[in-house]
Amino acid sequence: MRQLSYAAAGLEAVQEEMRRDPSTIHLATDAPGRLIKEFGVERVRGTPITEAAFTGLALGAAGSGYRPIVNWSMVTFSFVAMDQIVNQVSKIHYMFGGQARFPLVFRASVGGGRQLAAQHSQSPYSMFMNLAGLKMILPSTPADMKGLLKSAIRDNNPVISFESSRLMGFKGEVPDDEHLVPLGKADIKRAGGDVTIVALAWMVHEALAATETLQQDGIAAEVIDPRSLVPMDQDTIRASVRKTGRLVIADEAGPTAGASAEIAALVTEDKETFACLKAPVKRVCALQVPIPYSPALESHVFPSRQTIIAGVREVLA
Repeated sequence: MRQLSYAAAGLEAVQEEMRRDPSTIHLATDAPGRLIKEFGVERVRGTPITEAAFTGLALGAAGSGYRPIVNWSMVTFSFVAMDQIVNQVSKIHYMFGGQARFPLVFRASVGGGRQLAAQHSQSPYSMFMNLAGLKMILPSTPADMKGLLKSAIRDNNPVISFESSRLMGFKGEVPDDEHLVPLGKADIKRAGGDVTIVALAWMVHEALAATETLQQDGIAAEVIDPRSLVPMDQDTIRASVRKTGRLVIADEAGPTAGASAEIAALVTEDKETFACLKAPVKRVCALQVPIPYSPALESHVFPSRQTIIAGVREVLA
Protein backbone atom coordinates (compact mmCIF):
# COMPACT_ATOMS: atom_id res chain seq x y z
CA MET A 1 0.00 0.00 0.00
CA ARG A 2 0.98 3.63 -0.48
CA GLN A 3 1.02 6.43 2.04
CA LEU A 4 -1.28 9.25 0.95
CA SER A 5 -2.58 12.28 2.73
CA TYR A 6 -6.31 12.65 3.39
CA ALA A 7 -6.46 15.51 0.86
CA ALA A 8 -4.48 13.61 -1.80
CA ALA A 9 -6.71 10.56 -1.38
CA GLY A 10 -9.75 12.72 -2.07
CA LEU A 11 -8.20 14.19 -5.21
CA GLU A 12 -7.20 10.72 -6.41
CA ALA A 13 -10.78 9.53 -5.95
CA VAL A 14 -12.03 12.38 -8.14
CA GLN A 15 -9.40 11.73 -10.81
CA GLU A 16 -10.17 8.00 -10.99
CA GLU A 17 -13.92 8.57 -11.24
CA MET A 18 -13.51 11.25 -13.92
CA ARG A 19 -11.38 8.81 -15.94
CA ARG A 20 -13.95 6.07 -15.47
CA ASP A 21 -16.99 8.11 -16.49
CA PRO A 22 -16.74 10.93 -19.07
CA SER A 23 -20.04 12.38 -17.81
CA THR A 24 -18.39 13.30 -14.50
CA ILE A 25 -17.62 17.02 -14.25
CA HIS A 26 -16.11 19.23 -11.55
CA LEU A 27 -17.28 22.66 -10.38
CA ALA A 28 -15.53 24.86 -7.81
CA THR A 29 -14.44 28.44 -7.32
CA ASP A 30 -10.85 27.15 -7.24
CA ALA A 31 -10.43 24.66 -10.09
CA PRO A 32 -7.60 22.25 -9.19
CA GLY A 33 -4.71 22.56 -11.64
CA ARG A 34 -4.16 18.80 -11.79
CA LEU A 35 -7.76 18.26 -12.84
CA ILE A 36 -7.65 20.99 -15.50
CA LYS A 37 -4.40 19.58 -16.91
CA GLU A 38 -5.83 16.09 -17.26
CA PHE A 39 -9.47 16.74 -18.14
CA GLY A 40 -9.54 20.25 -19.58
CA VAL A 41 -11.69 23.26 -18.87
CA GLU A 42 -14.79 21.72 -20.45
CA ARG A 43 -15.06 19.23 -17.58
CA VAL A 44 -13.32 21.20 -14.82
CA ARG A 45 -15.00 24.55 -14.41
CA GLY A 46 -13.66 27.38 -12.27
CA THR A 47 -16.81 29.21 -11.24
CA PRO A 48 -17.56 32.73 -10.03
CA ILE A 49 -18.03 33.04 -6.25
CA THR A 50 -21.75 32.35 -6.55
CA GLU A 51 -22.49 29.16 -4.61
CA ALA A 52 -26.26 29.41 -5.10
CA ALA A 53 -25.77 29.66 -8.86
CA PHE A 54 -23.31 26.82 -9.37
CA THR A 55 -25.12 24.55 -6.89
CA GLY A 56 -28.31 25.00 -8.91
CA LEU A 57 -26.38 24.64 -12.16
CA ALA A 58 -24.95 21.33 -10.94
CA LEU A 59 -28.40 20.06 -10.01
CA GLY A 60 -29.67 20.85 -13.49
CA ALA A 61 -26.63 19.17 -15.03
CA ALA A 62 -27.22 16.07 -12.90
CA GLY A 63 -30.76 15.87 -14.20
CA SER A 64 -29.45 16.24 -17.76
CA GLY A 65 -27.17 13.24 -17.78
CA TYR A 66 -24.02 14.56 -16.13
CA ARG A 67 -22.48 13.46 -12.84
CA PRO A 68 -21.28 16.71 -11.20
CA ILE A 69 -18.84 17.01 -8.30
CA VAL A 70 -19.21 20.37 -6.57
CA ASN A 71 -16.52 21.50 -4.15
CA TRP A 72 -17.88 24.19 -1.85
CA SER A 73 -14.49 24.23 -0.10
CA MET A 74 -15.56 25.18 3.44
CA VAL A 75 -19.03 24.19 4.59
CA THR A 76 -19.43 27.86 5.50
CA PHE A 77 -19.95 28.70 1.84
CA SER A 78 -22.74 26.16 1.39
CA PHE A 79 -24.99 28.34 3.52
CA VAL A 80 -25.20 30.79 0.62
CA ALA A 81 -26.82 28.00 -1.41
CA MET A 82 -29.25 26.75 1.23
CA ASP A 83 -32.36 27.46 -0.84
CA GLN A 84 -30.99 25.24 -3.61
CA ILE A 85 -29.96 22.55 -1.12
CA VAL A 86 -33.03 22.55 1.11
CA ASN A 87 -35.80 23.21 -1.38
CA GLN A 88 -34.37 21.60 -4.51
CA VAL A 89 -31.46 19.16 -4.12
CA SER A 90 -32.79 17.21 -1.14
CA LYS A 91 -36.31 16.84 -2.56
CA ILE A 92 -35.73 16.63 -6.30
CA HIS A 93 -35.83 12.84 -6.64
CA TYR A 94 -39.13 12.70 -4.73
CA MET A 95 -40.65 15.61 -6.66
CA PHE A 96 -39.82 13.89 -9.94
CA GLY A 97 -41.60 10.79 -8.71
CA GLY A 98 -38.39 8.82 -8.98
CA GLN A 99 -38.46 9.15 -12.77
CA ALA A 100 -35.12 10.99 -13.00
CA ARG A 101 -31.71 10.42 -11.47
CA PHE A 102 -29.66 13.19 -9.86
CA PRO A 103 -26.12 11.85 -9.28
CA LEU A 104 -24.48 14.75 -7.50
CA VAL A 105 -21.69 15.08 -4.92
CA PHE A 106 -20.92 18.11 -2.77
CA ARG A 107 -17.62 18.36 -0.90
CA ALA A 108 -17.14 20.59 2.14
CA SER A 109 -14.56 20.83 4.91
CA VAL A 110 -15.76 20.91 8.51
CA GLY A 111 -14.27 21.20 11.98
CA GLY A 112 -11.67 23.28 13.74
CA GLY A 113 -8.08 23.00 14.86
CA ARG A 114 -6.74 25.57 12.43
CA GLN A 115 -7.72 28.74 14.29
CA LEU A 116 -10.01 29.93 11.51
CA ALA A 117 -12.55 31.35 13.94
CA ALA A 118 -16.29 30.99 14.19
CA GLN A 119 -17.37 31.07 10.56
CA HIS A 120 -14.77 28.62 9.22
CA SER A 121 -14.54 26.13 12.09
CA GLN A 122 -18.06 24.73 12.07
CA SER A 123 -19.37 21.15 11.97
CA PRO A 124 -23.04 21.72 11.05
CA TYR A 125 -23.71 18.30 9.50
CA SER A 126 -26.74 17.75 11.72
CA MET A 127 -28.46 20.67 9.93
CA PHE A 128 -28.22 18.65 6.72
CA MET A 129 -29.05 15.34 8.44
CA ASN A 130 -32.46 16.83 9.16
CA LEU A 131 -33.18 17.04 5.43
CA ALA A 132 -34.72 13.89 4.00
CA GLY A 133 -33.24 13.01 0.63
CA LEU A 134 -29.53 13.61 1.22
CA LYS A 135 -26.84 11.04 1.92
CA MET A 136 -23.74 12.07 3.90
CA ILE A 137 -20.26 10.73 4.49
CA LEU A 138 -17.65 11.83 7.05
CA PRO A 139 -14.33 9.99 6.47
CA SER A 140 -11.62 9.85 9.12
CA THR A 141 -8.70 8.26 7.23
CA PRO A 142 -7.16 8.63 3.76
CA ALA A 143 -8.34 5.15 2.77
CA ASP A 144 -11.90 5.88 3.89
CA MET A 145 -11.77 9.26 2.15
CA LYS A 146 -10.91 7.65 -1.16
CA GLY A 147 -13.24 4.68 -0.84
CA LEU A 148 -16.25 6.62 0.43
CA LEU A 149 -15.84 9.48 -2.03
CA LYS A 150 -15.65 7.10 -5.00
CA SER A 151 -18.82 5.37 -3.81
CA ALA A 152 -20.50 8.76 -3.36
CA ILE A 153 -19.59 9.82 -6.91
CA ARG A 154 -21.05 6.59 -8.29
CA ASP A 155 -24.27 6.95 -6.28
CA ASN A 156 -27.31 8.10 -8.25
CA ASN A 157 -28.55 10.40 -5.48
CA PRO A 158 -27.21 13.65 -3.96
CA VAL A 159 -24.41 12.97 -1.46
CA ILE A 160 -22.56 15.47 0.75
CA SER A 161 -18.97 14.61 1.66
CA PHE A 162 -18.08 16.34 4.92
CA GLU A 163 -14.29 16.34 5.25
CA SER A 164 -12.29 17.18 8.36
CA SER A 165 -10.14 20.26 7.76
CA ARG A 166 -7.63 19.29 10.42
CA LEU A 167 -7.10 15.87 8.79
CA MET A 168 -6.19 17.22 5.32
CA GLY A 169 -2.46 16.65 5.87
CA PHE A 170 -2.90 13.40 7.80
CA LYS A 171 -1.24 10.46 6.03
CA GLY A 172 -2.22 6.83 6.02
CA GLU A 173 -2.18 3.68 3.93
CA VAL A 174 -4.39 3.61 0.83
CA PRO A 175 -4.82 0.43 -1.26
CA ASP A 176 -3.11 0.44 -4.65
CA ASP A 177 -5.98 -1.25 -6.43
CA GLU A 178 -9.58 -0.21 -6.93
CA HIS A 179 -10.86 0.82 -3.49
CA LEU A 180 -14.52 1.39 -2.70
CA VAL A 181 -16.10 1.75 0.75
CA PRO A 182 -19.89 1.25 0.76
CA LEU A 183 -22.07 4.06 2.05
CA GLY A 184 -23.78 3.28 5.35
CA LYS A 185 -21.23 0.79 6.65
CA ALA A 186 -19.45 1.63 9.93
CA ASP A 187 -15.93 0.48 10.73
CA ILE A 188 -14.71 -0.95 14.02
CA LYS A 189 -11.40 0.89 14.32
CA ARG A 190 -10.48 -0.98 17.50
CA ALA A 191 -12.18 -3.91 19.24
CA GLY A 192 -12.87 -3.96 22.98
CA GLY A 193 -15.33 -5.30 25.50
CA ASP A 194 -15.70 -2.75 28.30
CA VAL A 195 -17.10 0.37 26.64
CA THR A 196 -18.11 1.53 23.15
CA ILE A 197 -16.77 4.84 21.87
CA VAL A 198 -18.54 6.08 18.73
CA ALA A 199 -16.27 8.78 17.32
CA LEU A 200 -16.60 11.02 14.27
CA ALA A 201 -13.82 12.16 11.89
CA TRP A 202 -10.92 13.74 13.82
CA MET A 203 -12.35 12.40 17.06
CA VAL A 204 -11.67 8.86 15.82
CA HIS A 205 -7.95 9.54 16.23
CA GLU A 206 -8.43 11.15 19.64
CA ALA A 207 -10.51 8.15 20.71
CA LEU A 208 -7.83 5.71 19.54
CA ALA A 209 -5.22 7.68 21.48
CA ALA A 210 -7.49 7.59 24.54
CA THR A 211 -7.76 3.81 24.33
CA GLU A 212 -3.99 3.50 24.77
CA THR A 213 -4.20 5.28 28.13
CA LEU A 214 -7.32 3.36 29.15
CA GLN A 215 -5.64 0.08 28.26
CA GLN A 216 -2.97 0.79 30.86
CA ASP A 217 -5.74 0.71 33.46
CA GLY A 218 -7.14 -2.53 32.08
CA ILE A 219 -10.04 -0.87 30.23
CA ALA A 220 -10.67 -2.28 26.73
CA ALA A 221 -12.60 0.27 24.68
CA GLU A 222 -14.15 -0.45 21.32
CA VAL A 223 -13.94 2.44 18.82
CA ILE A 224 -16.66 2.63 16.16
CA ASP A 225 -16.36 5.03 13.21
CA PRO A 226 -19.79 5.42 11.55
CA ARG A 227 -18.12 6.81 8.37
CA SER A 228 -21.58 7.60 6.93
CA LEU A 229 -23.95 9.90 8.78
CA VAL A 230 -26.85 9.14 6.41
CA PRO A 231 -27.50 6.26 6.17
CA MET A 232 -26.20 5.46 9.68
CA ASP A 233 -25.06 1.91 10.39
CA GLN A 234 -27.39 1.24 13.30
CA ASP A 235 -26.69 -2.49 13.44
CA THR A 236 -22.94 -2.15 14.08
CA ILE A 237 -23.39 0.52 16.75
CA ARG A 238 -26.16 -1.33 18.54
CA ALA A 239 -24.28 -4.65 18.42
CA SER A 240 -21.25 -3.03 20.03
CA VAL A 241 -23.30 -1.43 22.82
CA ARG A 242 -25.09 -4.71 23.48
CA LYS A 243 -21.63 -6.27 23.96
CA THR A 244 -20.07 -3.58 26.18
CA GLY A 245 -23.13 -2.12 27.94
CA ARG A 246 -21.67 1.39 27.88
CA LEU A 247 -21.53 4.15 25.27
CA VAL A 248 -19.48 7.33 24.90
CA ILE A 249 -20.03 9.47 21.78
CA ALA A 250 -17.22 11.83 20.69
CA ASP A 251 -18.06 14.57 18.21
CA GLU A 252 -16.34 17.81 17.24
CA ALA A 253 -19.75 19.44 16.79
CA GLY A 254 -21.86 20.80 19.61
CA PRO A 255 -24.30 18.43 21.33
CA THR A 256 -27.61 20.22 20.73
CA ALA A 257 -29.69 18.32 18.16
CA GLY A 258 -26.42 16.97 16.77
CA ALA A 259 -25.20 13.73 15.25
CA SER A 260 -24.31 12.66 18.79
CA ALA A 261 -27.97 13.04 19.78
CA GLU A 262 -29.02 10.88 16.83
CA ILE A 263 -26.54 8.16 17.80
CA ALA A 264 -27.73 8.25 21.42
CA ALA A 265 -31.32 7.95 20.23
CA LEU A 266 -30.71 4.99 17.95
CA VAL A 267 -29.21 3.15 20.93
CA THR A 268 -31.76 4.07 23.59
CA GLU A 269 -34.87 3.71 21.44
CA ASP A 270 -34.01 0.09 20.62
CA LYS A 271 -35.49 -2.07 23.37
CA GLU A 272 -32.89 -4.81 23.24
CA THR A 273 -29.93 -2.42 23.19
CA PHE A 274 -31.39 -0.20 25.91
CA ALA A 275 -31.80 -3.24 28.14
CA CYS A 276 -28.05 -3.92 27.86
CA LEU A 277 -26.98 -0.45 29.06
CA LYS A 278 -25.19 -0.47 32.42
CA ALA A 279 -24.80 3.32 32.61
CA PRO A 280 -26.32 6.43 31.01
CA VAL A 281 -25.03 7.35 27.55
CA LYS A 282 -22.27 9.98 27.71
CA ARG A 283 -21.67 12.59 24.99
CA VAL A 284 -18.25 14.26 24.65
CA CYS A 285 -18.80 17.17 22.26
CA ALA A 286 -17.69 20.72 21.60
CA LEU A 287 -19.15 23.38 23.85
CA GLN A 288 -22.32 24.86 22.39
CA VAL A 289 -20.71 28.20 21.51
CA PRO A 290 -19.31 29.94 18.41
CA ILE A 291 -15.76 28.63 17.91
CA PRO A 292 -13.20 31.15 19.28
CA TYR A 293 -10.26 32.45 17.24
CA SER A 294 -7.84 32.29 20.19
CA PRO A 295 -5.88 28.99 20.07
CA ALA A 296 -6.18 28.55 23.82
CA LEU A 297 -9.93 29.16 23.82
CA GLU A 298 -10.43 26.98 20.74
CA SER A 299 -8.67 24.08 22.45
CA HIS A 300 -10.90 24.58 25.47
CA VAL A 301 -14.06 24.41 23.33
CA PHE A 302 -13.25 21.24 21.38
CA PRO A 303 -13.27 17.75 22.93
CA SER A 304 -10.00 15.82 23.17
CA ARG A 305 -8.53 12.49 24.19
CA GLN A 306 -8.52 13.75 27.77
CA THR A 307 -12.23 14.51 27.79
CA ILE A 308 -12.93 11.16 26.13
CA ILE A 309 -10.98 9.41 28.89
CA ALA A 310 -12.95 11.35 31.50
CA GLY A 311 -16.19 10.35 29.77
CA VAL A 312 -15.23 6.69 29.75
CA ARG A 313 -14.30 6.77 33.43
CA GLU A 314 -17.68 8.39 34.17
CA VAL A 315 -19.70 5.63 32.50
CA LEU A 316 -17.54 2.98 34.19
CA ALA A 317 -17.86 4.50 37.67
